[in-house]
Amino acid sequence: MTDTPSVIDHMDYATLTQNALRGVIREALIKASHPHGLPGDHHFYVTFLTRAEGVTIPDDLLKRYPRDITIVLQHQYRELKVDGDRISVTLSFGGVPKVLRFPLSAITRFYDPSVQFILEFDVEEPLEANDDEGLIAEPAAATDGAKPAEPDPDTPPPDTGPKVVSLDQFRKK
Repeated sequence: MTDTPSVIDHMDYATLTQNALRGVIREALIKASHPHGLPGDHHFYVTFLTRAEGVTIPDDLLKRYPRDITIVLQHQYRELKVDGDRISVTLSFGGVPKVLRFPLSAITRFYDPSVQFILEFDVEEPLEANDDEGLIAEPAAATDGAKPAEPDPDTPPPDTGPKVVSLDQFRKK
């Protein structure tokens, strides 16, 4: 019986792929930061780890969302800035504006329900994060009373199906 030598990925293709896919998110957020905002019906649900390195959110939000938070970028966001791999946005929580800053590397999920586009990432959680389930943090309702529907992770998507990119397909088995 001969042992097959294990193949070592010196290129680290999994990381290269994650970085490339985060570039897609970066470009989408740059488009959303333009004065005209998001085109068409596009809107984003962005989930990120609240205790990841480089994340800055107000203490009251950190207490409410000790593990992760999902923000909605649709009608009620301001001052969205993309600076390299850092995102900054002002959202209203209970009518109070709050600035959230986070790196692309803290994002675990990016979802645009208008076109059923989803990117999910395996991000190592910091040790101080706990096992509480993440909750969706929604900005104050739009003045027209419209509120985006929350995606239900347990409900299958419509027939068109999301375009999910899982990094598992790039990992060694």
